[in-house]
Amino acid sequence: MRAFVLLVAFLIGFASPTRAADDVAAVQGVIRSQVEAFGRDDAAAAYSYAAPAIRDLFPQADIFMDMVRRSYAPVYRHRSFEFGEARVSNGIIAQRVHIIDTDGVPWEALYTLELEPDGSVKISGCVLLKAGQAV
Repeated sequence: MRAFVLLVAFLIGFASPTRAADDVAAVQGVIRSQVEAFGRDDAAAAYSYAAPAIRDLFPQADIFMDMVRRSYAPVYRHRSFEFGEARVSNGIIAQRVHIIDTDGVPWEALYTLELEPDGSVKISGCVLLKAGQAV
C-alpha cells in the first residue's frame, strides 16, 4: 500500500508540470495569434482573443483596435517580441514578454490570461512598461 501511495504521489508530481506546460503553450499561442492579427490590422481576429471583461470595456472590435494602437504601440508594432517567464495560479496565467519597439526601445509586457468556461484561453489584461521601470 505504501508503495502505491508513493507511486501515485510521484505520478501527480509529473502531471502538474505537464499541465502547466500545456497551459503556457496555449497562452503563448493566443498571445502570438493576437499579435499576428495586429500585424495584419485584423481587428476582428485580434478582438476574438480578448476576455469578456475586455470586451465589456471595448464593445466593438474597431474601438478595441484603436485603443491598442494608441495605448499599446509597442505591442501593436515592434521589431521583436519574445516570450519570457510564465506563471500559472488558480486559473490565471501570467506571461511576461520582452518587446523591442520600432524605434529600438526595450519594453516589458505582462499579460494575464484566463481559462473560459468553454475551455478557451482569453487575454484579460496587459501591463506595458519600458524595460527597467518599476511596476
